[in-house]
Amino acid sequence: MTATSRRSLMIRLAGALTLSLAAMLGGCDRASAPSFKGIDITGADYARELSLTDPDGKRRSLAEFKGRAVVVFFGFTQCPDVCPTTMVELAAVKKQLGADGERVQGIFVTVDPERDTPELLKAYVDNFGAGFIALRGTPEETLAVAKHFKVFYAKVPGKTEGSYTIDHTAGSYVFDPQGRVRLFTRHGTGPEALAQDLKVLLDGK
Repeated sequence: MTATSRRSLMIRLAGALTLSLAAMLGGCDRASAPSFKGIDITGADYARELSLTDPDGKRRSLAEFKGRAVVVFFGFTQCPDVCPTTMVELAAVKKQLGADGERVQGIFVTVDPERDTPELLKAYVDNFGAGFIALRGTPEETLAVAKHFKVFYAKVPGKTEGSYTIDHTAGSYVFDPQGRVRLFTRHGTGPEALAQDLKVLLDGK
């Protein structure tokens, strides 16, 4: 074999080895990536910030909950089905996680600030157990926050004059303990799926 042929063979072997290593590393990345039940939106350029007031008039933001997994849900206290079901499931998840449940923060954001007074919001979230936080903004703040989270809501006229209900996005946003938005969970997924996802995030995945 000539020197030129040997050099050509070495170049081909080196190239094949590089491709093999790249494939192996890519496989490792895929294997190490967490598998979620909810919709993985890691790296999304929305749902990153939240700054509204709690029933005591204190301004709250996502930054203060670092170290905990946070579940944010948009709804309203007169919601007949989706909202209370979601809150009941989150309470069940916190209980199911045992000690880790203390590291899960549930946040209820009202899309009906006209009727959801601070007093009403506090009483509402307290129905589902200790540790939940309700947040409220002006109509303008609510609109801005909902837009940032890509949450839809709209008034629907009721059967009597002046009454209304609200159609809204039925799902929750989940943040990891580092404060990064990671998941969107659709209503109806069930508490077991959310518990599994929260356990993954609390384990640092």
